[in-house]
Amino acid sequence: MTFGTDMMTSNTTGDTLLKVEHLSMKFGGLMAINDLSFEARRGEITALIGPNGAGKTTVFNCITGFYKPTMGMITLRQRDGKEHLLERLNDFEITKSAKVARTFQNIRLFSGLTVLENLLVAQHNALMKASGYTILGLLGLPAYRNAAKAAIDKASYWLEKAELIDRADDPAGDLPYGAQRRLEIARAMCTGPELLCLDEPAAGLNPRESAALNTLLYAIRDEGVSILLIEHDMSVVMEISDHVVVLEYGQKISDGTPDHVKNDPKVIAAYLGVEDDEVEEVIAVELEGGDH
Repeated sequence: MTFGTDMMTSNTTGDTLLKVEHLSMKFGGLMAINDLSFEARRGEITALIGPNGAGKTTVFNCITGFYKPTMGMITLRQRDGKEHLLERLNDFEITKSAKVARTFQNIRLFSGLTVLENLLVAQHNALMKASGYTILGLLGLPAYRNAAKAAIDKASYWLEKAELIDRADDPAGDLPYGAQRRLEIARAMCTGPELLCLDEPAAGLNPRESAALNTLLYAIRDEGVSILLIEHDMSVVMEISDHVVVLEYGQKISDGTPDHVKNDPKVIAAYLGVEDDEVEEVIAVELEGGDH
C-alpha cells in the first residue's frame, strides 16, 4: 500500500493551487500586510522570505485561519477542482476541508508519546470515523481493524521518508532536534494535505540535519504536495525552492525563480538594509567581491 499522491497526473503539475489576491492585514494603525498578491503552484516549493518584521508569519496566519485578513481573497483549488475561500473558513475547516497542514517555529510534538504514536494521533479523525464515534473500536470489528492497520501503514510510510523508522518506538522527546523537525513534518503529512505550510523548518539545524530535511521536502514535493515555507536560511531557500516571494514591510518586492530573486537589486537592498538610491553601489560592490 502506498500513500503518495499518485492520483496526481502530469497535467495537474504546475497548476495554481493557492492564489493570494490583494491581501491586507491591519492591526490597529499598523498595516502588517499591504495589498499582497502571489500564487503557489501544485507540486512546487514556494518560499516566502524577507527581513525580520516583513510580515511573513502574518501571511501564514491568514492562510491557515489564525487571522482573518482585513481585505483580500485567498483561494485554494484542490485536485478535484473544488475551490475554498480560506479567508471565510475557520482554522479547523481549513485543515479538514481544504487540506492545509502547518508546522510552527517552535516544535509541537507529544514528547511523551512514541514517534509512531505521534503520527497515529494525526490520524485520529479517520480512526474515530471508523469506530462510528463509539466504543466499536474497542470491540475489534473488521472496519476498525482495517482502519487501524491503514493508519499504521501510513505512519510507517512517512517515517521511512523521514528516515525515522528505526526510532518508531522511542519517545519523541528523545529524538535529536533535527529528527524532531522531520517528525513534525511527517506527522503533518499523515493528515493528507494538498498544501503544507512550514514555518522556518531549517532553523537551528546543522548541515547534516539540513540535508536530511531537504531530502524529505523533495520527497513530499515529488508526490505532488505543494510546500509553502518561511525560511531565513538563504542557502536552503535557494537550493530547494522552485519559486520565491520576497516581502519587505508587508509589501511584495520580488517574485520569481531563485536566480531571479537573488539578483534583484530590491532584494539585495532589503537584506543589506540600504536605501534604494544606494542599490547600484551595493551591486557594484557585490560584483567586485565575486571577482576575487
